[in-house]
Formats: sequence, C-alpha cells, structure tokens
Amino acid sequence: MTDSYWDKQQPPQPKRTSWVPWLTTVLVVLLAGVLAWFGQGAYSDLQARANAADAEALKAHERAKAAEQAKQDVEARLAALDSEKSQLSTQLNQLSTERDQLSQAVQEKDAELARLKATYQDLEEKMKAEIADGEIRLSQAEGRIQVDLVDKILFDSGEASITERGAGVLTRLGAVLVGVEGRTIQVSGHTDDSPPSQRLAATFPTNWELSVARAVNVVRFLQEKANVPARRLMAAGYGETHPVATNATPKGRARNRRIEILLIPELPAAKPAELSSDSPK
Repeated sequence: MTDSYWDKQQPPQPKRTSWVPWLTTVLVVLLAGVLAWFGQGAYSDLQARANAADAEALKAHERAKAAEQAKQDVEARLAALDSEKSQLSTQLNQLSTERDQLSQAVQEKDAELARLKATYQDLEEKMKAEIADGEIRLSQAEGRIQVDLVDKILFDSGEASITERGAGVLTRLGAVLVGVEGRTIQVSGHTDDSPPSQRLAATFPTNWELSVARAVNVVRFLQEKANVPARRLMAAGYGETHPVATNATPKGRARNRRIEILLIPELPAAKPAELSSDSPK
C-alpha cells in the first residue's frame, strides 16, 4: 500500500527525446575530428621543427668538425712555421758566425799583407846596394817573399864557409828576418851543373853536398848570429836540379849558383790527437 501511495505522489517525468544521444555522438565525433585535425597539424609542425632542428644540428656538427679540422690545420701550419723559424734562426746564427769569421779572416789577411809589405820594403832598404848591383834579387808573389843571393857575396868559389863580406850581408838580412812572425824561412842551396873540383871532391863529392852545406851554414848563421828562432828556419839543398837560367853562359851559370831564402806562411802545428793517430803502432 505504501509504495503505491508514494508512486502516486511523484510528479510525472517528461519523456526523453530520441535525438539527444545522436546529437551528442555527433558533437563528440566532430570535436574528436577537430582535435585530431589540430593535433595532426601540431604533430606535423613539431615533426617539421624536429627535422629542421636535426638538420641544423647536423650542419652545426659539420661546421664544428670543419672548424676543428681548420684548427688542427692552423696548429700544424703554426708548428711548421715555428720549425721553419727555428731553422731560419739557426741558419741566421750560422751565417752571422761565418760572416764574423770571414770578417776576422779578412782583417787578419789584410794585417798579414801589411806586415809582408813592410818586410819587403825593409829588405829593399837594407839590401839596396846589393839589389842595385844585381847580386840580390827580391820578389814577392802569392803571399811569399823570395830573396835570391848569388853565391859570390856569401862564399868563395867552391866553398861552403861564409866569407867576411857574406857575414855582413847576412847580418843585415837577419835584422829583418828576426822580426818576421808567422812565416817559415826556408834557405835553399843551388849550384850550376859543373861538378866540384878535384880539390873539393873529398869534402863535396857532388853538388848535392855543396848545396846542402851552404844552406846549413846560412841557417846556422841566422840562428846563432842574427837570433832568428830556429823553429822558423829550414835548410834544403837542391844541387843543380832547379836552375833559373841557362848553364850555357857564364852569366846564366852565375845566376844558378845562389842561396834562395823563401818566406812562406807557417803551417799550423798538428794537434796531439792527430800526432798519436798518425804515429805507427
């Protein structure tokens, strides 16, 4: 009874129309389509942006890679330039050293030539009487001074002992030679092609002995009387093997009988190591 009573008391419910669910469905579908369309567009835009970003990133990577390669190339070039600079600096130092050495050598050569010229002029002054008489010939060439003395102003015919006149000539000559530095003084004896006389054959069997004896006696005089250092003196005998004139005439034979004094550059002394390596084992 109760349920019926209350049922009767409820107001009547309006009847639902049949098109509402359909409309709702249509709206939902349309809304989903719109959202899908906008979503697809947003997705495409995002995808395009992502692709563009990837492309830009790839380009940036390539640029970074190219920049790194360029940096390495520049560093390699800088290293090569530093090496070239170092080599050029070394070469410059070497050239500077060579220039200084060359300049010093030129100065030394000029000083040597000046000393040689002074020696030559001094010899000319001290021996001018004998030069004027043709008994002494003085010449200079290639950094050398040569003094040729005919035998008669130093020795008697066929003799090796120095005469009184010869001592005077050698004294004046020695006064110049004693001041000569950096030169070896080679004294050479020369003869004509006539063999020693029978009177002298026991003492001088050939012209070799005569030429050597004369050269040695001149060297001893220059050392003992003129105080020329012995280490700078050298004696040699050539006999008749180096004539300067013909032996067919008396004048030529007289020229060949001579003492030749040659001033030549002094050779540097060998180092102890070189001496030990060259010595026989």
